[in-house]
Amino acid sequence: MAKRIPKTKEERRIQKEHKRLLVIFGEIPQNKLDLCDGLIRRAAFMRVALEDFETDILQYGTVERFTQSSKMEPYERERPVARLYNSMNKNYQSIMKQLTDALPLPLPEPEEPESESDEREINDFIEATDDEDMAGGVPQGD
Repeated sequence: MAKRIPKTKEERRIQKEHKRLLVIFGEIPQNKLDLCDGLIRRAAFMRVALEDFETDILQYGTVERFTQSSKMEPYERERPVARLYNSMNKNYQSIMKQLTDALPLPLPEPEEPESESDEREINDFIEATDDEDMAGGVPQGD
């Protein structure tokens, strides 16, 4: 089956975001990645839509004057795009959490060997304690 070429600017932006997410989540094991592809596609769409909503909200704000008839006085209400933004952003965050949780756990980093000065301090402490024991500085049990 031939790949469909994106026609609109939005489709190209979604495809670009999809590729970006595939790189980010490329470490997901293949068997999980096949299952996560739908989430990645939804996340790509949502991110592009959220960016467009943000542009609109920055330009026109989150509230508007609204009236149902010319006889009624207008009142302020939340703009529908602000409500859509909040709802979609919550869903986007949920999808990103699911994708992040699908990543393999990082391998624990090996402990770094103690530095020479740390090792020297420990040895000095041990020797000082041994010296006190031999000198009778520490009471011995009967």
